[in-house]
Amino acid sequence: MRMLVLGAGLQGSACAYDLLQNPEVREVRLADLHIGHLPAFLAPYSGERLIPTPLDVKNHEGVAALMRDSDAVMSALPYYFNLDMARLAVEAGVPFTDLGGNTEIVFGQKELDAAAKAKGISVVPDTGLAPGMVNILAQHGIEQLDEVSSVRIFVGGLPQQPEPPLNYQIVYSLEGVLDYYTTLSWVVRDGKREQVTALSEIEPVEFSQGIGTLEAFHTAGGLSTMGFRYEGKIPSMEYKTLRYPGHAKLMEAIRELGLLELEPVDVKGHKVVPRDAFISIVGPRLRKPEGRDLVALRVEVTGVKGGQPKTVGWELIDRYDEKTGITAMMRTTGFSLSITGQLQAKREVPAGVHTPDEGMPGERYVGELQKRGIDLRPL
Repeated sequence: MRMLVLGAGLQGSACAYDLLQNPEVREVRLADLHIGHLPAFLAPYSGERLIPTPLDVKNHEGVAALMRDSDAVMSALPYYFNLDMARLAVEAGVPFTDLGGNTEIVFGQKELDAAAKAKGISVVPDTGLAPGMVNILAQHGIEQLDEVSSVRIFVGGLPQQPEPPLNYQIVYSLEGVLDYYTTLSWVVRDGKREQVTALSEIEPVEFSQGIGTLEAFHTAGGLSTMGFRYEGKIPSMEYKTLRYPGHAKLMEAIRELGLLELEPVDVKGHKVVPRDAFISIVGPRLRKPEGRDLVALRVEVTGVKGGQPKTVGWELIDRYDEKTGITAMMRTTGFSLSITGQLQAKREVPAGVHTPDEGMPGERYVGELQKRGIDLRPL
């Protein structure tokens, strides 16, 4: 297989690393505007199989040419490129997947369904951790019950050694985190979709493996299109982010003080965007180059099987890999992107545009995670 990875940041690099562990993958093109400083864990592969490739993704002709020479395309670019990249992939007739993160763009990609089917290829947006892994697990649980009463999803990327005041370190884009903290979150209640305020309805969640009590609260994006898909079919469905206790209230205060606003304000005669200032000041303090992260996840699907109440679900604690230097967030997100792309290249995902819960084979996907040491444990 010849694979194309768009974006050579943390997740794209992790995706490329995972692809290179499969001997069936004979070439990985890792394409980005800047490819001069790849992480150390990719160094042993640079050469015949790993080909760093300079590319401006705004150059659609150049992107299309690389796509046509590939068996599958995995995009780890910022979400606002996803629709254009998906459209180019369909035109090139090559399977495409991305990390998603914006539900409106996913609905735009859905409009490519007929064209993708005509080309006999699959497009799978939203294939990271959340959305992505958690949606596949939720669907896998739904399929194991006769009736489903509720779906609850909890996910968090956290420092192993939290430091006050926020007890948080950057494990992916801080801009993305703040979007989730300031955008209304879709949930399903009494079978109907509704929106709730981010950072609200805090509840404690207990984890094993030395983690203890975390707090869970609403944030946007994690359900992706599942709330739309199951409205009127499942009474209750929600996604919550996990953090160490106290984080949500601190971030709520910061938000309510206006420090995350996007409208410029006048500061001594200069126009300043409050969120830009916040990121510039706080971002460096939350970057911990030597910090070790973990990912905590729980998916619970409750309902009835054979006339008896039953809950199906999984729990995961994944930690920074000391051997490779690959973070837990990269393992759970970048590896998920790689798994999806490989299954697409093998035509194990049906043609058309499908979200992960619609198109990914759940049992096969879980098995692939287990092979990589991502130890999902049944509840």
